[in-house]
Amino acid sequence: MPESWRKLLVGLTLFLGAGMAIGWLYDRPETGLLIAALIALAWQVRQLLAFDRALRTRNFEAFRYGDGIWEQIFARFVFHSERSLRHKRRYRELLREIRKSTDAMPDGAVVIDTNNEIVMSNRAAKQLAGLRPKKDRGQRVDNILRDPGLTALLQSGDSEASIEIASPVRVGDWLNCRVVPYGADQKMLLLRDVTDRLRLNKMRRDFVANASHELRSPLTVISGYLDSIAEEPEFEEWRMPIAQMQSQAQRMQQIIAELMELSRLESAGRAGTRDVVDVAGLIASSVKAVQSRGTTPAIHVEADRRLKIRGNGTQIESVITNLVSNAARHTPEDGSITVRWEASGKSGLLSVEDTGEGIAAEHIPRLTERFFRVDRGRSRDDGGVGLGLAIVKHILSRHDANLSIDSTPGVGSAFRCEFPKDRVELEETAEAALKSAEG
Repeated sequence: MPESWRKLLVGLTLFLGAGMAIGWLYDRPETGLLIAALIALAWQVRQLLAFDRALRTRNFEAFRYGDGIWEQIFARFVFHSERSLRHKRRYRELLREIRKSTDAMPDGAVVIDTNNEIVMSNRAAKQLAGLRPKKDRGQRVDNILRDPGLTALLQSGDSEASIEIASPVRVGDWLNCRVVPYGADQKMLLLRDVTDRLRLNKMRRDFVANASHELRSPLTVISGYLDSIAEEPEFEEWRMPIAQMQSQAQRMQQIIAELMELSRLESAGRAGTRDVVDVAGLIASSVKAVQSRGTTPAIHVEADRRLKIRGNGTQIESVITNLVSNAARHTPEDGSITVRWEASGKSGLLSVEDTGEGIAAEHIPRLTERFFRVDRGRSRDDGGVGLGLAIVKHILSRHDANLSIDSTPGVGSAFRCEFPKDRVELEETAEAALKSAEG
């Protein structure tokens, strides 16, 4: 028990005992005890009111000295008050440093709570998105930056995903938005100006598309003359060089065709969902086309014909052909390729697995880059130009699908395309429908 409590209880007991003793002298001990208790209560109430007045006036002179219970309460109050002031001072200094550091950032930073309401924002957020640090505090950020993509990003909680939205401040500018965890119950919306990067990408796409278009016509003329020369008997001694020129011209035509297709895919939007695509039929035709090009390893097909996709059939066929061709180029003749099309939960899974040479783990993240080839010499000899997987990636992106790659050197590779449930359709066969009707 604290010393101040012990003194208070001892003093109160002695005071009440004295009151009771005085009452006993007058043959009224109960009355003496009651009067003593009322006097003690009045004293404590007086001290309580005095302490309340001291709290309001901040004048604690009456409680600064002594060792009574009220002086101890005052000492404890002062201790906690000063500690609170120190914490507030440190908090303000820390908050000031955080604001200075965030204001020094070239990217916009907006701290938001669980309701997506703005807690604070830095100077760059004002310049990039027009957010006002004081006036917009407490407002929902998606009510200020109105974009469906940003709303979906805030709801997803995916810290790896990012989107581009039009700048609300400058027409023609674009902002990259990303949401990362910040503290226990907060998030930080990061805004970055990507206008220059998007403009450079557009310039690159336009250049590739224009260059490919302009190169196609003269290359067609060259190929035509080479075909004519190859048929003339007087050029018999030139047959091998002409054949090599024809092969390289065909390779250039393939590169140009794939570059033009890639440019169209990059500038195209999301694929529609009106057309229903028979994936099993496309797999059969793609496998047949690959096998007709020459000697290939054994190709096994396991496809659920009831499973369909809503999207662009030509592009889905391009995905299948590219994946099967890629597997055939890198699998020996005594190896095998397995093409599967099946339901995975509520999603549709297209997979192409081979027993080929495999790919080292450090190369897998770059496989979908344009013109990237793990073995450049072999790919060139076999006709690969390093654009097939880039085309696959963009087609799958248009169809809201994901590409995953697993590979082990010397064992083989597996390319899996997962289509979302809203693009997959499972048709009921006539036999199943009949059994259901009979049941």
